[in-house]
Amino acid sequence: MSSDFEVYEQDFGTLTAEITNKVGRIPKLSGDDKKSMVANVEKQMEEARELLEQMDLEVREIPLQSRGLFSTRMKSYKQELEKLDKDFRACLLDNTERLERSTRRLEAGYQLTVETEQIGQEILENLHHDKEKIQRARERLRETDTNLGKSSRVLTGMLRRIIQNRILMFILGAIILLTIVLAIYFAVTGH
Repeated sequence: MSSDFEVYEQDFGTLTAEITNKVGRIPKLSGDDKKSMVANVEKQMEEARELLEQMDLEVREIPLQSRGLFSTRMKSYKQELEKLDKDFRACLLDNTERLERSTRRLEAGYQLTVETEQIGQEILENLHHDKEKIQRARERLRETDTNLGKSSRVLTGMLRRIIQNRILMFILGAIILLTIVLAIYFAVTGH
């Protein structure tokens, strides 16, 4: 009888050591490895509970006067399993909290990306409008330059005519003056 209990104790000790080891490794894993490890630990926790039930049945079969030592050990094993279960749940809760924080960070990053994309789109639209304005201004500048060229040619032609007219007036004025002087000369000299 006590030999069965000792075999169960050894199995329980080995199983709880494996569970403790795996619970410690869970935070370092990710993805499918983590899921697999969690499932494995849950299965081993169930095995440990079943093992405790078997041990409890063995203790009940021990005569009452000898049961005290075994009952104390059973109480200790139950506390150990409860502590392991509590640590495992805390580890899962910590992983869940980390996952939620990461999810919130990803959502914030996604929101920032969407806002940045919208701002970039607005900037591109503004740049496109500015480009169109610059092209229209450049076109008006070309037209103005063409009109200034035409105006310059017209003014140059007008200036040339003014100069020609003045020269012509001076020549006509000189001819008239010469004619008057000759007329006076011939009138005075009598010929």
